[in-house]
Amino acid sequence: MKLSIVVPAYNEEKTIHFILDKVKVVKLLNDMEKEIIIVNDFSSDDTKGAIERYMQQNPEMAITYYEHAYNQGKGAALHTGIKQATGDYLIIQDADLEYDPEEYNALLKPVVNGFADVVYGSRFAGANPHRILFFWHTLGNKFLTQLSNMFTNLNLTDMETCYKLFNTKMIQSIPLVEKRFGFEPEITAKISRIPNIRIYEVGISYYGRTYEEGKKIGWKDGFRAIYCIIKYAAFRA
Repeated sequence: MKLSIVVPAYNEEKTIHFILDKVKVVKLLNDMEKEIIIVNDFSSDDTKGAIERYMQQNPEMAITYYEHAYNQGKGAALHTGIKQATGDYLIIQDADLEYDPEEYNALLKPVVNGFADVVYGSRFAGANPHRILFFWHTLGNKFLTQLSNMFTNLNLTDMETCYKLFNTKMIQSIPLVEKRFGFEPEITAKISRIPNIRIYEVGISYYGRTYEEGKKIGWKDGFRAIYCIIKYAAFRA
């Protein structure tokens, strides 16, 4: 069994090696193999050089590297990574340090035990540590989740989470459109329509960044998320 770890990267020169170190040391359930797929979305810093140096220093790691010829957005980077995945399961891992790879097994457990097809890692569930940051950002996340739930008839607590674990063949069979942060509501709406889909949620920790530390999502992305919820969940595009 193999887990594909898709890492979209944009201007993460300073943190990409830290997150790869964390991925490297994780021991997966049932001795599952790891496949790391990094997609550089035309970074303007030396993200490419940082990744290449890391790959040279860690030749034993199964890392494949792709880059876009121009900046297209996180969703487009995920499209590229998902298309190239060869694992039985697939998880999304941001290149920053907000999410902890040590929690992969928490998401894998319901799938490996035969209960789930998709597992979301919720920042708003469980007793794991969460950095206290922006009130309005948190309120916006919860609003978007509830709006999505209204149309998908799910009861998720964190639709916008990065940590989403899928059966690889299933997610590769879904036509994906959104190239930026609209990926989250789009994929949620589309998996909710799969007959007999089994969606689980587990609590995870969250080590959020401030905008000064490199956080990229903003209020415009929130409005785009509302549009995507209406388009893909309400009107079932």
